[in-house]
Amino acid sequence: MLATLARVATLRRTGLLSGPGSRRELWTGRPQSDTDNMKPLEGVKILDLTRVLAGPFATMNLGDLGAEVIKVERPGAGDDTRTWGPPFVGTESTYFLSVNRNKKSIAVNIKDPNGVKIIKELAAICDVFVENYVPGKLSALGLGYADIDRIAPHVVYCSITGYGQTGPLCQRAGYDAVASAVSGLMHITGPEDGDPVRPGVAMTDLATGLYACGAIMAGLIQRYKTGKGLFIDCNLLSSQVACLTQVAANYLIARKEAKRWGTAHGSIVPYQAFKTKDGYLVVGAGNNLQFATLCKIMNVPELIDDCKYKTNHLRVQNRKELIRILSARFEEAMTSEWLHRFEGSGIPYGPINNMKNVFAEPQVLHNGLVMEMKHPTVGKISVPGPAVRYSKFKMSEARPPPLLGQHTTYILKEVLRYDDKAIGLILQIMILKALRENPSSRLNILSRSSVFPHTAHH
Repeated sequence: MLATLARVATLRRTGLLSGPGSRRELWTGRPQSDTDNMKPLEGVKILDLTRVLAGPFATMNLGDLGAEVIKVERPGAGDDTRTWGPPFVGTESTYFLSVNRNKKSIAVNIKDPNGVKIIKELAAICDVFVENYVPGKLSALGLGYADIDRIAPHVVYCSITGYGQTGPLCQRAGYDAVASAVSGLMHITGPEDGDPVRPGVAMTDLATGLYACGAIMAGLIQRYKTGKGLFIDCNLLSSQVACLTQVAANYLIARKEAKRWGTAHGSIVPYQAFKTKDGYLVVGAGNNLQFATLCKIMNVPELIDDCKYKTNHLRVQNRKELIRILSARFEEAMTSEWLHRFEGSGIPYGPINNMKNVFAEPQVLHNGLVMEMKHPTVGKISVPGPAVRYSKFKMSEARPPPLLGQHTTYILKEVLRYDDKAIGLILQIMILKALRENPSSRLNILSRSSVFPHTAHH
């Protein structure tokens, strides 16, 4: 008991356990009267200087878990994805709307000394600092890890780059398609006898975002143990190479070069998409029992004891002939008929759905994967919701993605405690700079005050 109290006292001195009214309330440890829906990252403040996908995806996931995310955007322009379209809903890009819920937006020119001052003041009261600039770019502005560590040694600083902090490629900008090419993902994606193909969504960016999300939470736990922040180096290349798993191991251990398999699998047969009368069905047989069941369902029982197909190793060796037989059978019936036949069989199977069918899929609806929010300018929007559910708190009632600079005044006044005169001067300077850099933003700024509104939005 004494050891526990001593540890609590130590954590209070380091600021990791805070009393009521404290600015930072990470792992408070105090009794709660309303813990039924308390999220694990409530009280954690994240300063988010990331743009596009990997970083915003990471911070959105942290926001879903209760963190307060302050998104820093360039005045007059904002996150690059605000202009990525069509499609747009009004003037809002659906791309931006998909990965920026549960965030507050502050418009700050980080190239200006006043902007740097604001970022440093925010960093001092935040728990996490996330950025995705080319290595050295923020250090040149006085916002690198060493700069932030001097004023806020408690901060978990996560840098997301294309290739890492050092090395021959470190100064290259990080783009998903390029990183998926360099990492080998594109080499193994596409038809067997065709060209390399970019995956349909930016999987390298998304994987990096998930790695960053996990790394940040690990960093917070490390701070809980040591009382000190740390630097996290997360990059697209490393994330994607790590995700090559067995394909990479095939080469590293057995020196077997990888190839493209289309929808098929290099080590399991059958395990791929088959064309039906009206669509496609993906079916797999991961063991001999499943293969026997598959053969019975497809009315080709003679294949079960055929010496060419008795084991998976033999099926891989005789892939072409077996796939030709199964493909001919699948084309004899509609997808719905095959779904009916496979139901309850224990065989892994499923149709290739378009987006309309995905969001009509009963299991997708049952899992609550459509998240609805009320956006301040476009009204009700729907986006894909969090993939994970928890027993002790709910993931619903998300805040909609912010307008550009929507919370600038609120953050300056309520978080940094600036007075109205100082806020007015800052906003005036920032608007003038935005207009000089982007004259076309004049109407946007003056007509709907979307860059620096003077009202607070929570």
